[in-house]
Amino acid sequence: MAERVKVGVVGCGAISGAYLSMAKNLPILDMAAVADIDTAKAQARADEFGVPRVLSVEQLLADPEIEVVLNLTVPKAHVAIGLAAIEAGKHTFAEKPLGVDRAEGRLLLAAANAKGLRVGCAPDTFLGAGLQTSAKAVRDGLIGRPLAFTAFMMCRGHESWHPSPEFYYEVGGGPMFDMGPYYLTALLNLMGPVKRFVGGASIAIPERLITSQPKHGKRITVDTPDHVTGIMEFENGAVGTIIQTFATQFATAGPPITLYGEEGTLMVPDPNGFDGEVKVRRAGDDDWQVVPHAYPTGYGRAVGLADMCTAIRGSGRAHRCSGEQAFYVLDLMQGFLDSSAAGAYRQPELAYAPAAPMPTDLPYGTLDA
Repeated sequence: MAERVKVGVVGCGAISGAYLSMAKNLPILDMAAVADIDTAKAQARADEFGVPRVLSVEQLLADPEIEVVLNLTVPKAHVAIGLAAIEAGKHTFAEKPLGVDRAEGRLLLAAANAKGLRVGCAPDTFLGAGLQTSAKAVRDGLIGRPLAFTAFMMCRGHESWHPSPEFYYEVGGGPMFDMGPYYLTALLNLMGPVKRFVGGASIAIPERLITSQPKHGKRITVDTPDHVTGIMEFENGAVGTIIQTFATQFATAGPPITLYGEEGTLMVPDPNGFDGEVKVRRAGDDDWQVVPHAYPTGYGRAVGLADMCTAIRGSGRAHRCSGEQAFYVLDLMQGFLDSSAAGAYRQPELAYAPAAPMPTDLPYGTLDA
């Protein structure tokens, strides 16, 4: 086995538990240290997951043994922490989004490229068996040429359950920047690059009331659209609709993503998960058929980080959750808001090629070199 990569975690909020839990199943990862502006929170995570060291952010960035910084801070801090990691000579992998706007994303990628360092970014859910199997089904022609799609994430928002939901309603938050990365990354890996797109966005509920603990009763002023809808035309010819909203009382009853092809329809599982069930119905079928998973199941958050670390230790291949892919998604997300303001179609700024498919023949926890 390749030498393990020492990873330092900056940000010990809610999502850090998912990363630290899954990291134990990925032998390439050595979760060497945690840091948070709230030292007690960092200590609690270290105790819970057996991380050997609790450091300040400055100490972690200065530690020569740390090769990769896992950046789990709030969106508005992603690029600041990423730039500090790069300045310290470290690769960085961040929670989504890459930044709060294109300018931030460009700055981060330019800094990494200048130093020959890698930028990785969530989501890595598209590396799971559900979305990898879906993408293989499309490549194999199971539904024929894709013609149309729907991609719907519809809910009321996070103030009823999240312990600190304010950032979901700040610039860099909202449903498109929070949940859009899952849906857009999935669509890109299913169908390839986007030709053009147009959006409509609104602040449907200008003030939110927190009903979760410990901030029950606090009011939030919503500073970014909480309802975004768009039409996307892909270069393969498929045209469809995406809705990302924190403004509906109930979730949609249908599948999160549906692809409609010339020869059949594919139900794609929740892109915020890894292993969901894939179903297809082709002309002449009496009912939906389950498409067996073609890839290992049981992965969770941190598999994208492990894929990047495997690439660092191995042949130097491109990692799948790349900064370039994350920038393409960021460009689309900001583009929907820009398009809504201007009332016009937009085109992506950069070219795009889907990440290489995951290997099907390696044991669980091992990624290709």
